[in-house]
Amino acid sequence: MGYDMKEITMRDAIREALWEEMERDPNVFLIGEDIGTLGNIFGITTNFIKKFGKERVRDTPLSESAIIGCAIGAAMTGMRPVAEIMYMDFMGCCFDTICNQAAKIRFMSGGKVSVPMVIRTNCGAGFQAAAQHSQSWEAIFMHVPGIKIAIPSTPYDAKGLLKTAIRGDDPVLFLEHKMLYFTKGFIPDEEYLIPFGKADVKREGKDVTIVATLAVIPKAIRAADILAKEGIDAEVIDPRTLVPLDKQTIINSVKKTGRVVIVTEENKRGASSAEIASIIAEEAWNWLKAPIKRIGAPNTPVPFSPPLENYYIPNEEKIINAVKEILST
Repeated sequence: MGYDMKEITMRDAIREALWEEMERDPNVFLIGEDIGTLGNIFGITTNFIKKFGKERVRDTPLSESAIIGCAIGAAMTGMRPVAEIMYMDFMGCCFDTICNQAAKIRFMSGGKVSVPMVIRTNCGAGFQAAAQHSQSWEAIFMHVPGIKIAIPSTPYDAKGLLKTAIRGDDPVLFLEHKMLYFTKGFIPDEEYLIPFGKADVKREGKDVTIVATLAVIPKAIRAADILAKEGIDAEVIDPRTLVPLDKQTIINSVKKTGRVVIVTEENKRGASSAEIASIIAEEAWNWLKAPIKRIGAPNTPVPFSPPLENYYIPNEEKIINAVKEILST
């Protein structure tokens, strides 16, 4: 890249993006539960309130609908709020506010009013946080027109995508997987932005395409490395954003390999993987050498029991078995 690089956790990459954007633009402010004095349950906003004050780091009552409602109003009047919902599981409490207000205001005002806001929340299983604090609801919001969805899997992607989200003029749902907060990666010292709708080929290959998201990405890469030792060359694609979705990068890869496995941590029924599979079936059917294979979590709530949770979450073994299955077709 031509830049000096530093190794950093995803948690700190998100922290840097927020800090830098608040320094750059006085209209950016944070609002959410326990983000000020406590500094977020994962420590992302620690000391922000000392630097930027209570006006720009606003602790709120335990009311998700109030958080999002206030953020929408502020965004409509020229501010750039970054609202935090502590767990994605609680997005149901503000579903109407997001889907019937934030997502529709630009459309219903004929483009006269924009809603430049970001909704940060964490998702995913792996912490034994049980059924009400571990869900992956990407597909629910992917269905709603007017909301952009970012799904970073690395510190580099998290910082670049979050900066883009904050500077945009439409509501963005920014998903952070709990199990990725303390993973490390390299980012440049200089400022950079990552455009929405541009997938990243995390690993190039020619035999099979693996499309994965969030915490499944490192597992897909490890699975591809294991497969490589057996002579199977897998390409791993990270969409980075679900809305907008970079269809062309996925389709180009499928045209090259002829086989595809799509892996997400969502409950398999109605998952974002189904939308991606339908796009491939509609636009790359003639290049497929085998049926599309999808991997997801069982259609059950997330278990608390560690052995059951481990079984519930897609892993390298399941990815490897799926790849071998379609290669034998």
